[in-house]
Amino acid sequence: QAQIQRGLKEAYVIDGTSAIRARGERSYLFDYEPPSNAELDAARRQRVLVIEDWDANEFRALVALDGFVDRYLLVSRAVDGELLNLLDDTEQTAQLYQQLERDRGRMLFEFSLLYLGFAVMLVLAAIWLGLWFAERLAGPVGRLAGAAQRVGDGDLTVHVREEKGDDEIAVLGRVFNQMTRQLGRQRQTLLDANAQIETRRRLFDSVLSSVSAGVMGLDADGRVDFINRSGRRLLFLEETKVGGRSMAELVPEFLPLLDRLRHGHEDSAQQEIKLRRGGAQDILLVRMGMRQANSGAIEGFVVAFDDVTDLVSAQRMAAWGDVARRIAHEIKNPLTPIQLSAERIKRKFAPQLTEENTEKLEQLTDVIVRQTGDLRRIVDEFSKFARMPEPVPEPEDLSKLVSEAVLLQATGNPHAKISEHLPDVPARADLDATLISRALVNLLKNAVEAAETIANRPEGQGPEVRVTLGVLPRSLKLTIDDNGPGFPPDRAKLFEPYVTNREGGTGLGLSIVKKIIEDHGGRIRLEEAPPFAPGASSGARVLVILPRLDAEMPDAAE
Repeated sequence: QAQIQRGLKEAYVIDGTSAIRARGERSYLFDYEPPSNAELDAARRQRVLVIEDWDANEFRALVALDGFVDRYLLVSRAVDGELLNLLDDTEQTAQLYQQLERDRGRMLFEFSLLYLGFAVMLVLAAIWLGLWFAERLAGPVGRLAGAAQRVGDGDLTVHVREEKGDDEIAVLGRVFNQMTRQLGRQRQTLLDANAQIETRRRLFDSVLSSVSAGVMGLDADGRVDFINRSGRRLLFLEETKVGGRSMAELVPEFLPLLDRLRHGHEDSAQQEIKLRRGGAQDILLVRMGMRQANSGAIEGFVVAFDDVTDLVSAQRMAAWGDVARRIAHEIKNPLTPIQLSAERIKRKFAPQLTEENTEKLEQLTDVIVRQTGDLRRIVDEFSKFARMPEPVPEPEDLSKLVSEAVLLQATGNPHAKISEHLPDVPARADLDATLISRALVNLLKNAVEAAETIANRPEGQGPEVRVTLGVLPRSLKLTIDDNGPGFPPDRAKLFEPYVTNREGGTGLGLSIVKKIIEDHGGRIRLEEAPPFAPGASSGARVLVILPRLDAEMPDAAE
């Protein structure tokens, strides 16, 4: 402080990078002129370096501090440039005065140099003034250019300083700020609209993914734009890439409905379509609608479809049940009188006839009695189908019921090999033991009879039935495999009443079994069984799934 009061203008302590480490009381940062690296090196070698800054009218001294590592003291002192110039002028005047006496021409030369110096200073001042005016003019333009670059990079929050006045630069600044504000509002509106559209799209996708019905979108050429999860499942396309592929290639069964919309005058159409995949036949209720632009041109189609196989099957079962009830009522009434009449005819007229005629009479009456018995058996089956009792479920071990059914069939069919594979843990479920046992016996009986239909088998390969029961986390899985001829291609029809592929069958067995399984909350499916021996043909498999009583959390195995 005392040094500054003696005439020093500024005092700083700096390091080797010209960074300020300490400064005097009136040593301001905006007055600080950092020394160059060359000046720092010179001060380090000379210990003291004096820097003359005539442009700033000051002298600076750079001193390396011995007591500190990499520390320098930078002080400056203001000098009056005009006083120095005056001193120089005085010295020059004295010299010129002395020289005038010696050499007149030299004095003229010195005056010329002096005038030249003033001319250079005037030129430099004019240049500085021109640069200052140019900066005043180019500054706003430069700020506008920088702001425009930031707008081009996507930053719509930038604003420029608005100049006062009504000149072109000021107006341009105000218009630019107004433009950026309007663009910012429009972009925010677009972002809000896009966010709303994305929210609706996610909601739409969520709804399509959660509905049980299948939904498929087509473009104007019939190519698939999208399909939801249920649609893939119903059309057996879970592992198939469908995007951009033609519907005629993926689901040719829907093509007639699409052609009906294209070439007709309807905007929508509905039809029940039978879909056969993997040996199974499903009935789909398909609704197809047309998407049209405001101009009337076709933009595409929306296809909604649902599996109504169970509904149609239930309707058929109900209809057949009513038919069976009426048939049983109409046929069963005259059967007993017919049988009694035949037996009475035999007893009454046999003694009156000759031995030959008596034998013929007995044969005819026996045929009537036997056929009456067969009709009674068919009527009993009708009655059972029409009056299927409601299940009364109780906790049961399915393994026990399966074992009993296998034992019953193995005892009655010793020539057929029936093997069982049961789980080590209890297979508990809410079951009506009577109805489930009836269904198991029917399935095993069908399997044994199917295996016996093949007469010419290789040696060591007789009729065989394999029964496997598995316990899954949430269900029980029962499979019954045989080495018979297998199911026909349209095996889905075997569940319909009075449809059979066995000679002498009534066609009610599988219908009754299906109703029993579905009444217990389960499902049944007919499949191909793997060959029991190398080179053998595929047999038939019946797959039954029943809900487990002590169900656990599901896993990938189920």
